Amino acid sequence: MRAVVAPEPGGPDALRLIELPTPAPAAGEVLLAVEGAALNRADILQREGRYPPPPGTTDVLGLEASGTVAEVGTGVSDWGVGDRAMALLAGGGYAERVVVPAPQLMSIPDGIDTVSAAAIPEVFLTAWMGLRHLAGLSSGETALIHAGASGVGTAAIQVARELGARPIATSRSAKRLAPARELGAVPIQATDGAFASAVREVTSDHGVDVILDLVGAAYWDENVKALARGGRIVILSLTSGAKTEVDFSRLLPKQATVYCATLRARSVDQKRALIDEFGPWGLPRLHDGRMIPVIDSVFALEDVEKAHRRMESGELVGKVLLSTASAGPS
Repeated sequence: MRAVVAPEPGGPDALRLIELPTPAPAAGEVLLAVEGAALNRADILQREGRYPPPPGTTDVLGLEASGTVAEVGTGVSDWGVGDRAMALLAGGGYAERVVVPAPQLMSIPDGIDTVSAAAIPEVFLTAWMGLRHLAGLSSGETALIHAGASGVGTAAIQVARELGARPIATSRSAKRLAPARELGAVPIQATDGAFASAVREVTSDHGVDVILDLVGAAYWDENVKALARGGRIVILSLTSGAKTEVDFSRLLPKQATVYCATLRARSVDQKRALIDEFGPWGLPRLHDGRMIPVIDSVFALEDVEKAHRRMESGELVGKVLLSTASAGPS
């Protein structure tokens, strides 16, 4: 089978499309014939040598994929050959075949094509984990979502909206805020990393109840300024850096809570729990169109270098996908 690895750390040109033996599913696993895979920031970090896969995980890149079940391992009864499925992965998605623990599969909703379904698992489950599972976002609250044009950002806007909360989305680019507005968010341009004053204005100085931070250190001070009393900050990414100075005297009066989490390193049981929470709530909404995967572009597997360059361009909205059968970008 064809698969993508990064044998040496580097830029997009470090990626290699190679031939590997087709893996076989062990007990409790499923072999997925991949039609689509999605890019994530974690893939770029892995390519650069800054985010190695968890122990025992394949070096093949890719944290989410979609396709059809090609084979099931012993003990798997919920899935059969030919079933359409999308998978949350610790690695291995950039390939024509990938083995997946059966609990990390979800059925592809009717009305969503198999390739496009690759844009769902990682981002919607990450958004759910941050907003609902950790922060307990509920109806009537306000959520501030940074990097609102990103894959996780576009998913989080929709999750917050469907939970009955009011989403506010930031981006440094005014152009990239238009899709956030279309998805139902109040858009705020984070000019020079400043957004707290605008947040205070649109919330009548109440502040926001939950902040989903996909940026990291550079936004810490503004996050604290924007936070309401009893607010929760969920840090999921550190694209702007990992270190900053924390003044606890500003957090104590707000009775604030700070969560830090990643999805990739969670155990199979923890991922199963998230899927069991999200699935009955989220899949019907994806089925009937209340929520949609936002897709920027689709590249052929052999054009993975171009796909990574698109991912790093700073211009995309939503997800960049790879197709095992695609003739090129669309």
